[in-house]
Amino acid sequence: MSPTPECRWGRDRVAKLVDHTLLKPEATADQVLAVVAEAAELGVAAVCVSPSMVAIAASADPVDAARVPIAAVVGFPSGKHLPAVKAHEAALAVAAGAAEIDMVIDVGAAVADDFAAVGADIAAVRAAAPHAVLKVIVESAALLELAGAATLVAACRAAEDAGADFIKTSTGFHPLGGASVAAVTLMADTVGGRLGVKASGGIRTAEDALAMLEAGATRLGLSGTRAVLDGLG
Repeated sequence: MSPTPECRWGRDRVAKLVDHTLLKPEATADQVLAVVAEAAELGVAAVCVSPSMVAIAASADPVDAARVPIAAVVGFPSGKHLPAVKAHEAALAVAAGAAEIDMVIDVGAAVADDFAAVGADIAAVRAAAPHAVLKVIVESAALLELAGAATLVAACRAAEDAGADFIKTSTGFHPLGGASVAAVTLMADTVGGRLGVKASGGIRTAEDALAMLEAGATRLGLSGTRAVLDGLG
């Protein structure tokens, strides 16, 4: 009998794959500092915040800040920013203390099959933050709904060609939805282990998290991290 997903993964292993996330527009400095402290306590991979909050996260208790890398979102949440703006935003975030960048593609360009524009957008951010871990948010639910699986595959390939380290499902803000097992499976199959796959958007339970990991996710974006981990025992 093969072990259950809970046995295969376990709380500590899952924690090390989580980006503990606070991206609400109304987030305060005190809340960001609390999230960094909680992230350090939980032993997660990174804490993910808005660009304006990176310096605040970096100013957290030195012990906490040293234990948790900071990820910043770029072009968030619409992706409808000029590539130069996204690039500058990424550079500013890195200068403020971010070690990872989660950028949003121009979803409309992907839907229109303009992958030259999608790739150039990603490449601009890659050039502006050459040493940061770059995660490219493709809004998988929107691409699948509006354009189909082939477009999601093409978006993943464009991200890989432009130098991304991860492809990421979702911002969590798009009305068409967040991560799904089908999208994560397709994305993982497309990049074949050459890139990481971050599942984010609507993952609220331990069962959700394990389903994404079983489908091929190598990182999870969670806002309710403690509740998910507590569900793993």
